[in-house]
Amino acid sequence: MTASDAGADSCVLIVAAGRGSRFGGETPKQYRLLAGVPVLARTLTAFAAALPDAALSVVIHPDDLELYQTAIAATSDAARASLSPPAFGGATRQDSVRNGLESLIRKTRKIVLVHDAARPFASIELIKAARAAALAHGAAIPGLAVTDTIKSVDADGAVVATPDRAGLRAVQTPQAFDFDLLLSAHRAAAGRELTDDAAVAESAGHRVHIFQGDPANMKITTAGDLTEAERRLSGDLTDVRVGQGFDVHAFEPGDKVWLGGVPIPHDRKLEGHSDADVLMHAVTDALLGALADGDIGSHFPPSDPQWKGAASSIFLAYAADRVRQRGGMIAHVDATVVAERPKVGPYRDAIRERLAKTMKIPVGRVAIKATTSERLGFTGREEGMVAMATATVRLPAGEPE
Repeated sequence: MTASDAGADSCVLIVAAGRGSRFGGETPKQYRLLAGVPVLARTLTAFAAALPDAALSVVIHPDDLELYQTAIAATSDAARASLSPPAFGGATRQDSVRNGLESLIRKTRKIVLVHDAARPFASIELIKAARAAALAHGAAIPGLAVTDTIKSVDADGAVVATPDRAGLRAVQTPQAFDFDLLLSAHRAAAGRELTDDAAVAESAGHRVHIFQGDPANMKITTAGDLTEAERRLSGDLTDVRVGQGFDVHAFEPGDKVWLGGVPIPHDRKLEGHSDADVLMHAVTDALLGALADGDIGSHFPPSDPQWKGAASSIFLAYAADRVRQRGGMIAHVDATVVAERPKVGPYRDAIRERLAKTMKIPVGRVAIKATTSERLGFTGREEGMVAMATATVRLPAGEPE
């Protein structure tokens, strides 16, 4: 791949400032989890893979900075390395794109690709085709031939015309342009309401080329679309792995036990180099085991002083990120704690929520159980605690053996 093929002449603007009113709920659709990863993160990772040398930027709503930071933490290392600070959107999508373009001026790239954050399935082939079409034509957009008959109707719902569908195209993103062309067109169109960036270019008198779109490049608009996207993505993750984790810690004098990231009052604490969270350690090892990626000690050696007293959530978040970096998802985690005391039941839901938040997966994918050893063995004598965990991970087909 040459420097140009890798997108050194290009920048990518992801539009993520919308509220998603048709989707519903408090969290905008671009920040919803899709197979355990925010939609925006999947979109950014796709563009970084297709054009690794391109400059990436995202336009966000001013109220979404925390959501944005959480989302980009789940992207690939390559995507984070290419990202500029986010730009803030305006009252309309058109305003948001213009703001984003203004923020990219200093990047001095020839081509800009503008893409909706809620289209996470843009393929490498489609993204490269967009860039090539912009280089050839100055303004280019992906489109699909319309297969259904289209009707124009009046205000009463009566048909007034049947357009010839041979000349119609359903338009997608990424839409790609000469950077200066699109910025100039947006500045000239400020205050007007146009439906997409192609319309902005057209309004400035530019001819827009249509290249072949991709039927798989769906846009998530409704909650049903997200369900369909999850079904589609899960179908691609056919390499199903199961890992197990086991950890033991002895008690020592103290006033609480850290379990699954939750402090539980007790007359002792668990002994260990970090915070000795026996449950998080077991889950971490289960995830690493599913990846055949060593164990917690190989990544965070207890001989290293930087991990003395460290929160075990650091270890678990790291292991979960390793799954995402491989293009996978955490399908389910099931763990059991063995101890006479303290009693885990009253804290079960808080532990599940904390583990789910740390792994960035829905709480419905986390199961926690607790039992005693019927006063037998070291746990029965209340000398320590045991945690066992099983993690089911789905990875893309063709993962290395």
